[in-house]
Amino acid sequence: MNTDLPEAPKFPSRAWWQRWSVVLIIAAVTLVLALAGDQGREWGRYDRIGLENGELWRLVTGHLVHLGFGHLWPNVLALIVIGSLFEDVLSPLEWLVAALGCALAIDAGLYALDPDLQWYVGLSGVLHGIVACGALLLVRARHAVGWVLAIGLGAKLAWEHWAGPVPFTAASVGGPVIVAAHLYGATAGTLAALGFLSVRRARSRRSLI
Repeated sequence: MNTDLPEAPKFPSRAWWQRWSVVLIIAAVTLVLALAGDQGREWGRYDRIGLENGELWRLVTGHLVHLGFGHLWPNVLALIVIGSLFEDVLSPLEWLVAALGCALAIDAGLYALDPDLQWYVGLSGVLHGIVACGALLLVRARHAVGWVLAIGLGAKLAWEHWAGPVPFTAASVGGPVIVAAHLYGATAGTLAALGFLSVRRARSRRSLI
């Protein structure tokens, strides 16, 4: 057995709602916050001054509130698609760790590297991180779809770096696209995948002892 190349795990013993638990919770919270309208967005957004005043909940809620339903529905749809792609790749705990880790990494990146940015909302940065994480796990397990996702994500990030947001996205979401959040999220997702691979490798070696 080649323990250096762990396969993407399967979780057949879990009910579908268990495998989808984190995705469903994220989707539900974003919808509830959207119903709160402008007040919910003002309360929850990543806000530099608010964070400096100790409003630390914004580190998480900033990624769950949106500019409006035009901004919300593409992110929720993408979340569901990503959940389908990685249903048997990431456990619920890994989903939670990756999502939270990407959110906090985006916060740190925006705060340290983009000091002129006063506020930010949206799930897209975290979603880029989850795609990066799942794609690397699939690549490591030699699944062709992993390469497709990795190349597609890399091309999108390169486009955003050199040419700015993908055309029409700003108009569709109703505001500026903070492409730096996508890069920070993808970087954090890659690191999360490396961490998961290390844990899985250690578990595999222990099981052989």
